[in-house]
Amino acid sequence: MRPIRPMSAVRRGRRAGRGMSSAVAAVSMATVLALTATACGSGDDTAAGSSTASAAPADGKIQIPDDLKERLKERGIDMDKWKNGEWKDWDKDKWLREARDFVNPIIKDLWDPDRMRDAQKPPEQPVEAHDISGDAGVTDPTPQPVEAQAVSTPYDAAEPASGKLFFDGPKGSMVCSATVVQDPAHPGKSNMVWTAGHCVHAGKDGGWYRNLVFVPSYNNDGLSEAELQADPDKQAPHGLWWADGAQTSDQWIAQGSSSGGLGAPYDFAVIHVTPEKGGTGASLEETVGAALPVDFDAPATADITSVTATGYPAAPPFEGQKQFQCADRPGRLSLKADDPTMYRIGCTMTGGSSGGGWVAAGADGKPALVSNTSIGPVKAGWLAGPRLGDVAKGIYDGVSEKFAK
Repeated sequence: MRPIRPMSAVRRGRRAGRGMSSAVAAVSMATVLALTATACGSGDDTAAGSSTASAAPADGKIQIPDDLKERLKERGIDMDKWKNGEWKDWDKDKWLREARDFVNPIIKDLWDPDRMRDAQKPPEQPVEAHDISGDAGVTDPTPQPVEAQAVSTPYDAAEPASGKLFFDGPKGSMVCSATVVQDPAHPGKSNMVWTAGHCVHAGKDGGWYRNLVFVPSYNNDGLSEAELQADPDKQAPHGLWWADGAQTSDQWIAQGSSSGGLGAPYDFAVIHVTPEKGGTGASLEETVGAALPVDFDAPATADITSVTATGYPAAPPFEGQKQFQCADRPGRLSLKADDPTMYRIGCTMTGGSSGGGWVAAGADGKPALVSNTSIGPVKAGWLAGPRLGDVAKGIYDGVSEKFAK
């Protein structure tokens, strides 16, 4: 499958790679696959997922809980040194892995216009067909490719809940896509964002990614890379929002991999954000004017006439600066008989679109988020996303409850 996971940049002297988790649709499929997004997080037995978060006071500065400070100290991690560059140390002993150890202190101006523009490739590890087990569940025929269409500008009018996610991993700066979702604890004032698990956590062989920042309506006017370089203020029309809490599935943390599609049926995550510079006191939802409800009923493909996937594809032939989307009727993709069946649509978006929301009509007929981009083939032509059921709802509720006060 093509990568949809985070991408590390190699533009203008920086490394670049794209990523997306992938899986074969049937035994007869002989194609190279690669992850398209990165996920992270874990949960308890009740919620089937676990979260951790730092309280964010009105001034927007992230505070580290005392118990987490102690655990960081045990690992030899000093927050002042971290902010001054020690976060670049990816030594295994310092790469925080457990759900409760998520920490993401704001480093002001770290994500300047040049760094955001250059971070365009998600880390990608192609997967050979023999690395994928045969399809033991129900998989529909491979869909015909659907050409990704450019979203009309300004993005905050056409797709106000969509945006771009930036973060750092061992291979450099990476990118994914993400969506503002409603917060049941704060109606109309949500600071919650939905993305792929592999966009926040490296899975079984790693830990939490660092310096996670969400930029709603990134490059709102759809400018070219050259135009953005000439007018960098156009990149983040609604500011930078740092993750101060995150949660993903236990399944992703235990099984997730940047290759082979492992953990993909549970490749989802929720982050809570706070503005980098304190903001005006308005929530993310109030700032962008939108937040989508999430449908956790995991509707059958036969009940979905069309789903629209939105994201910022960055692997060729795309450059990662503009928003695209695909609309198609979903089919089924089964990776393992004992794992939930995934949705699959025809789409030519590439790595960087990982984590982007899949939207369909909800039970009330209004748009609702039903999935997110997780995996796809190396040769772009289709995307697959997890169905959202009890595990996903546990993660969502966990983050909401963490920040309910």
